[in-house]
Amino acid sequence: MDQKIKVGIFGASGYAGQKLIEILLNHPFVEITDCYVAPEEGNLYIEEINPKFKKRINLKCKNSPDWEYIEKNCDCIFLALPHIISMSFVPEILNRGKIVIDLSADYRFKNLKTYEKWYTKHKTPDLIKKAIYGLPEINREKIKNAKLVANPGCYPTSVILAVLPLIKNNLIKNKIIANSVSGVSGAGKNPSFTNIFVECNENIKAYKIGQHRHQPEIEEVLNEFGDKNYKVLFVPHLAPYNQGILSTIYVELKEKIKQEVIQNLYIEFYKNEPFVRIMDYGISASTKNVFDTNFCDIGIKLINKKDLIITSAIDNLVKGASGQAVQNMNIIFGFKETLPFIF
Repeated sequence: MDQKIKVGIFGASGYAGQKLIEILLNHPFVEITDCYVAPEEGNLYIEEINPKFKKRINLKCKNSPDWEYIEKNCDCIFLALPHIISMSFVPEILNRGKIVIDLSADYRFKNLKTYEKWYTKHKTPDLIKKAIYGLPEINREKIKNAKLVANPGCYPTSVILAVLPLIKNNLIKNKIIANSVSGVSGAGKNPSFTNIFVECNENIKAYKIGQHRHQPEIEEVLNEFGDKNYKVLFVPHLAPYNQGILSTIYVELKEKIKQEVIQNLYIEFYKNEPFVRIMDYGISASTKNVFDTNFCDIGIKLINKKDLIITSAIDNLVKGASGQAVQNMNIIFGFKETLPFIF
């Protein structure tokens, strides 16, 4: 393709927004033409947000949408905004005829009641049915024609990909237990008592046990693609490193199965997926091996031929957020799906 598409980024100063800029600057068919930050941040050049962009892009971020400019100079808008904020902008962007890839949770749920239970009253419920859940490994064909993509949560990406082959083959009972550990960037850029250095350093702790918003997201997606009412017990943990998620998932199989059978099942299921890597049997996935990549690594280990332990590792800012968003953009605009990732 000779002509580049033009993209805008809302939320350019956050960790996901900065990672979007970093990835898109390396994309041969993309030009970043517009960026926005929060109103209180003022008008900043991208290099003022992060000096590593100096001499790579000379673009001043605005603190309120210039809709006329967007209509003339953008083909696709990424919303790297907090939950609840994104839905305020989506209708206008769609009305201007632009593709929206939303990194928040505002359009991930098909069940409006579930969203409103865990988040807030939805401002644009009529758009929920038009949104496509942006996990390419399950929705690639739908994403191709999407106008509004709901980029999945980081924890859900790691857990859903880990158990999807089992769900699709109806191999497990209805309970799924997932322990997930995330680096501190998963908490976002706004400081709080729980993510300051002295609280995180040399410490690991569980948080929001039974109360994390990603639990209902995992359940809804798995139940959509399975034939049972799967229940998820999900416990997130915060660990003292910057990026990465390691999820350890425990399931009981319906019947005993040989380890080579279950290993081959995973290999076959993901054989055409460029960003899913299946570890050799018994080898755990590791955050170090997926750092700053769009890969999801999955390892499995069978205990007593019936209890299966799955490990799943992603970078929460890449496959868990911005990388997956770019993957979705590639699918929509017909680019090679692996651009600009190198492997």
